[in-house]
Amino acid sequence: MRLRSCQAVLGALCVGSLSLGCGPELASGEAQTAPALATHEAEAVSTAGFTPHFSQWLTANGYGGYNFVRTDISGASYGGKSSASDTVVNQPVIFIHGNSDKAIGTGTAGQTGWNASIEYFLSRGYKPSELYAMTWGPANAMLSSQQYHSKTYVMKVRKFIEAVKAYTGASKVDIVTHSMGVTLARKALLGGTANDALEGGAYTVGPALTSSVDTFVGIAGGNLGLTNCYTSGATTPTCGATNGLFPGSWAGAGPSAYLKNLQSSQGYEGAYRYALYSTADEVVGYGGLVYGAYTSRIPGQTGEKVYTGYPYGHFNSKDLTAEVQYEMVKNHRIP
Repeated sequence: MRLRSCQAVLGALCVGSLSLGCGPELASGEAQTAPALATHEAEAVSTAGFTPHFSQWLTANGYGGYNFVRTDISGASYGGKSSASDTVVNQPVIFIHGNSDKAIGTGTAGQTGWNASIEYFLSRGYKPSELYAMTWGPANAMLSSQQYHSKTYVMKVRKFIEAVKAYTGASKVDIVTHSMGVTLARKALLGGTANDALEGGAYTVGPALTSSVDTFVGIAGGNLGLTNCYTSGATTPTCGATNGLFPGSWAGAGPSAYLKNLQSSQGYEGAYRYALYSTADEVVGYGGLVYGAYTSRIPGQTGEKVYTGYPYGHFNSKDLTAEVQYEMVKNHRIP
């Protein structure tokens, strides 16, 4: 199919001008049918941020410096107990957004946040004390090409996972991620060492958190790199060859050093690992393929849910699949 050029969708994985394409659909029988899912109003989920109980706990337990609260933007965070007597029954779910998005959407295109997912989980019996989200980036689409897998972002995601687990007292948590949040969270869970020349060089993430995670869901991630970095090359931080989404210069050359590290082992994201994506993703483009492989697949994944057309694209694969996310997390099944 003829490729077409267009402006990057707000909140996309990266770069301001993208060459996007609709590649071939999956072979007959491989694609799964899309369920009829209801849309969700942004106003249904509170944009007030963490509960006072959780905010105070974060400060008292040494997490204040990570600025999870983010009072500089509306919809920056979600979750927390109403009081000390608020018991956590369901396994806590942590939502990690993508580049330029934020925890809770407030009406800006490309910044829908996790509104639909949180509303659906609430409708199925979860409480705010069992659902958590924070904003790791600037939540500014104009800065999307400057975002990469930095030390600050990796460690912020890592510490948020640790904080929620400790705060709730849960033995395990579930993690649902989207876009660049997929690859940030995967490194946060893999642990080990990393290197960020712009933030002091080599650093230690910590031990793997595999035993702390039950279900990991990666939605529209660029695990093999971003196809649109083919043409732009490693010329922006997001497409960087060290800590960006650069897929490599030719087949077999390998992706960025950061992504190569994520591929060094399998199964570390949790006990159950699911990929959810569309081959009609308007941001990833090229049918979701990087040198013939689907970039949103997670090595060693337990299973996947794949869409092949409208209305499921980069954002709707997140916003219109709350029921699928719930079934993966709660029942370890793909509807």
